[in-house]
Amino acid sequence: MAREPDQLQKDINALYISEHNELGEYGALEMLDKARKWDLSITLETGGVLVFPHAGVADCGHQIAAVVNACLDSGADTVLIISVLHAFTREMEAARVRVAARGSKLEDESLRGIQGPGLKTSEAWRGDHALMSFRHFWEAETKRRGIHGPHVIERYPYLAGGMPYNLPGIDELELIARDAAVVSTADPFHHGIGYGDSPEDSYYPDRRGLEFARGRIEEGINLLEEADYWGYNQHCVSAKSDARDAGQVFRYICGPMNGRILDLTYSDATELYNAP
Repeated sequence: MAREPDQLQKDINALYISEHNELGEYGALEMLDKARKWDLSITLETGGVLVFPHAGVADCGHQIAAVVNACLDSGADTVLIISVLHAFTREMEAARVRVAARGSKLEDESLRGIQGPGLKTSEAWRGDHALMSFRHFWEAETKRRGIHGPHVIERYPYLAGGMPYNLPGIDELELIARDAAVVSTADPFHHGIGYGDSPEDSYYPDRRGLEFARGRIEEGINLLEEADYWGYNQHCVSAKSDARDAGQVFRYICGPMNGRILDLTYSDATELYNAP
């Protein structure tokens, strides 16, 4: 039997805390060092966006760490994080379904808007796990360097609905982004029996499965390059990407760009969902 969304949220948060504890301070610093294979600071310095995952830290922690390094090496005074906001209530999920089906007017959706610290909007973002690992690596690396680091602003858009340009609160993000390094997060492809795919249509995370994933993720990248916001919204529905709102927002506020996958890996959620 499927768990209630709030229980799933609790289980995910507990899992992440456990993974961070298991990694320990030494393991975190080791991953940050491993991530030095990429110097991505130039992307931020020239107005680009770095997108990192938020799946299992043992699997993709080095990718998150690479973005933390880039933020700290970029010389930016401010880092703006455009985060995923997961639908961990029935109300949030129902609204997301309505928007994808165009079953309501966007202006009638009470949950539509941007959340985050210091804003007088919903505080659903407080329980979200999307930035837990980023914060973990940020704390480890700033402690090692003996610095506070740039000012970090977290923002969580919800229900962009193909129209990020009139999302309530978007003006603030446009203003912040003018002088900030902008990063975002995405687990851009969820796949397998636990995510509703039939056994005959499910791939193992081997070479063939990862190439299938790469193709689906690149479809989303191409749609953002074209600023096809509604097309991207619907791609995220079919690819089970959690970045439908974050992707639309960072593309809109940062303007034209070309995307590419720098590193592709997978995280196995079999235990979490009790299904392969």
